Amino acid sequence: MTELLAIGTKKGLLLAISDDDRQSWKIGSAHFSGHSIYAVAIDTRGAAPRLFVGLESSHFGPSVAISDDLGETWQEPDKAPLAFPADTGAAVERVWQIVPAAGDVVYAGVQPSALFRSEDGGRTYELVRALWDHPHRPEWGAGFGGQAIHTILPHPDDPQRMLVAMSTGGVYRTSDGGASWAPSNEGIKAYFLPDPWPEFGQCVHKVARDGADPDRFYAQNHHGVYRSVDGGGTWQTIADTLPADFGFPIVAHPRRGGVVWNFPLVSDGQREPVDQHCRVFRSTDGGDTWQPQQAGLPTEPFHVCVLRDAMCADDAEPVGVYFGTRSGEVFASRDEGETWSTVVAHLSDVLCVRAATF
Repeated sequence: MTELLAIGTKKGLLLAISDDDRQSWKIGSAHFSGHSIYAVAIDTRGAAPRLFVGLESSHFGPSVAISDDLGETWQEPDKAPLAFPADTGAAVERVWQIVPAAGDVVYAGVQPSALFRSEDGGRTYELVRALWDHPHRPEWGAGFGGQAIHTILPHPDDPQRMLVAMSTGGVYRTSDGGASWAPSNEGIKAYFLPDPWPEFGQCVHKVARDGADPDRFYAQNHHGVYRSVDGGGTWQTIADTLPADFGFPIVAHPRRGGVVWNFPLVSDGQREPVDQHCRVFRSTDGGDTWQPQQAGLPTEPFHVCVLRDAMCADDAEPVGVYFGTRSGEVFASRDEGETWSTVVAHLSDVLCVRAATF
């Protein structure tokens, strides 16, 4: 078994390979130096893994690159693969999420909040017009990180169903392949709005799908951690036994139901771990209770946060869990969070991490 860990940073992409069951890592040289990498996807369904990378350059703007040989070569089109139709008056500012789906379909979530769909393996994309034209869109706001669709969760068994989430705007769902969309935020509190229980307008930071039940989801909100057991229709809080309800990432086990990881921070105004302890929290009962996991993590005061896509799980057995920090460290666990080790340090801000076995 070979493990691939893709690390997107403020100054490029690093690829780490482990051939000894994730005990040691070989770190390659940086790809796309000087580019911010907010989105990475690894598709292992083919003969070789296909990598998708969302690039942001202060000189050349956003783009998407593809590699079929673990980064030896990259395919990047001369013409921007993601572009709004002229009549929208909009321009893509950043690619926040890339998700391969059934067949050659690939979805991309961008800033400003829009969803794009590719039917040729991610080489060209078209705007999902029904979501862009939704009557709520003019009222979607910009979170601190920007107005963006950062979560795309196609249903694993029904290509007509999909859940997306954005900051700010909340959760939206389709059951007809994207022809229509409806907000799905009942139970998610927006404490910062005059009406704290609006139909839409919530600042959802990330949503993860349960590994055993495709209709169960977990959401990390801007103050609030939630679970849905009805496909995202309604949400209930699961933050009672966490030390704080603010944070950015949330990650679910790819196979075991009810297993989920979270990295809580003190508050919106104090974005550092509680008591300055570097701890991941894991639940094995769908969020009813949470336990800290910190063996092998730094013991000195820890002041930095983990961003929404800078935490992930692989598909190995036992599952590996990974997270990167804004101070440039990447940590890995090969035993579902029981123990941790450092993969690499002294990077720029880690914006996203993705891992897969092949």
